[in-house]
Amino acid sequence: MLSGPSLSRFRKNLLAWFGHSRRDLPWRRTRDPYRIWLSEIMLQQTRVNAVIPYYEKFLARFPDIDSLAEAPEEEVLRLWSGLGYYSRAHNLQKAAQKIVARDNSKFPDSLEEALALPGVGDYTAAAILSIAYGKKLAALDGNVARVLARLGAIRGDLRSGKLWQQLQKTAGALLAPRAPGDWNQAIMEFGATLCTPRSPQCLLCPISEFCQARKLGLAGVIPEKRAKRAGVELTLASLVLVDRQAHTLLLSPPKSSSNSARAADLPALLSRLWHFPTINVLQNPVAELRSFLLARLLEGQPPESSLRALPKVRHTVTYRHIMLLPFRLDVAALPRVPGSKRLPLAHLSAVPISNLTRKVARAALSANETLGASLQHDWP
Repeated sequence: MLSGPSLSRFRKNLLAWFGHSRRDLPWRRTRDPYRIWLSEIMLQQTRVNAVIPYYEKFLARFPDIDSLAEAPEEEVLRLWSGLGYYSRAHNLQKAAQKIVARDNSKFPDSLEEALALPGVGDYTAAAILSIAYGKKLAALDGNVARVLARLGAIRGDLRSGKLWQQLQKTAGALLAPRAPGDWNQAIMEFGATLCTPRSPQCLLCPISEFCQARKLGLAGVIPEKRAKRAGVELTLASLVLVDRQAHTLLLSPPKSSSNSARAADLPALLSRLWHFPTINVLQNPVAELRSFLLARLLEGQPPESSLRALPKVRHTVTYRHIMLLPFRLDVAALPRVPGSKRLPLAHLSAVPISNLTRKVARAALSANETLGASLQHDWP
């Protein structure tokens, strides 16, 4: 794409821009591979501003690989709670345990060993090794791919296998060999802040003279939009049991999906964390929730009070759009369910819960008596 003096000027312009425009982010103040690794995992499909407070709290509790490897899994998930994509936290700890088992407690500095760790792919390995160890590896993510596509006026689905391989080769050819870590951060920062998906700021671009898409008037249409996976609409119903002390019942994290239609997808939708009793709704949410309640929680004994419908909750997990129908049931005493936890409804942060569970809790706390009385469903 570029060579000789043009390539040198291209690198110089972008690195100079990064030198005075880079955001002051906590993981950029260190070369500690553990901290860089943590930031890269947290930043996957998550905005920078959302990551910063989680990053800082996580490091305060787990300042090194050893403390992360030795921690109870529930504590790791609790500090990750609300960040989403919880498989990242599972893989992060598994990788830490694998590193500690080698007796060096240090993130590996070879590409082969890094790629062997759970949750570490080509991009993550290249980013960590280049920033922490100065390895000459080009990191290719969505931001970088978009920049390269505009530079070369490349059309088509950038994520297609053949085109992605081409972009990886281009990224490697453009890499500044004397500063691979700074280069990878510079081009990613450029894509995230100036060469954005919509309305790229071409007038402020430090490398506009090299951009073929701008010259052809195509910067606004490259890259081409990918066909989105068709969304799936799901309806769930959750039950918030509340006793006289304002405590509620949470069920233990589900481990795997059942073969029944009712349980399908629930572990993934609940992020395999602590949750309110929840079912997939097939037809009638009240009748199905009553049946579940009697069979699983109250051992066939009807409760003394009535179900109260709470405000509906909307939630999205990747391509799945969830309509969740929460109900509150006041009881004299919470049922004894093996593996469950009893916690104050207003303070569920003692255990790891998903944003979906958090939304249900807020709905239960905000519902007033007038709303509840008008939406009661009496038991037969």
